[in-house]
Amino acid sequence: MIGELEKTGSRWQLRFRRELAHPPQRVWQALTETDELRKWFPDQIVVGEWKVGAKLKFQDANAKMQPFDGEVLACAPPSLLEFRWGSDTIRFEVAPRESGSTLTLIDTIDELGKAARDGAGWHVCLDALEHALDGTDAPSMPEQWSAVHEDYVKKFGPEASTIGPPKGW
Repeated sequence: MIGELEKTGSRWQLRFRRELAHPPQRVWQALTETDELRKWFPDQIVVGEWKVGAKLKFQDANAKMQPFDGEVLACAPPSLLEFRWGSDTIRFEVAPRESGSTLTLIDTIDELGKAARDGAGWHVCLDALEHALDGTDAPSMPEQWSAVHEDYVKKFGPEASTIGPPKGW
């Protein structure tokens, strides 16, 4: 379940794929509804509409990080959501499969040095998303991040791990 890293032009892409036991519409709700996002998304408060061109604001409910802006780049419910998240571009693709959905997350980043940090972060967030969809409690995100971060450092290499964990983790 470890994500992949590849260079695309002058940027880098982190790619994750999860097989989920829930239909696309249910996964879409978890990706876009405020109460659902608070259960798994790194910025628990997202202000704005999920429509192309809409401005977004991302805020940490615990005020550990400064709020930042974004914008919806693509939105085709319940299969595609893409938005600018600070300097990153986040893309969620939801495809039906026989027993649920396949969720692909692609995070396009500018700095290779944060790939292991962000890879571990998305890994933990996607685990929390699965727990939220299943109605179960997820482990502590900071503790789980610490547990998987070293796997990302080993897989992506030292040049992809020069930027450390977010403040408060």
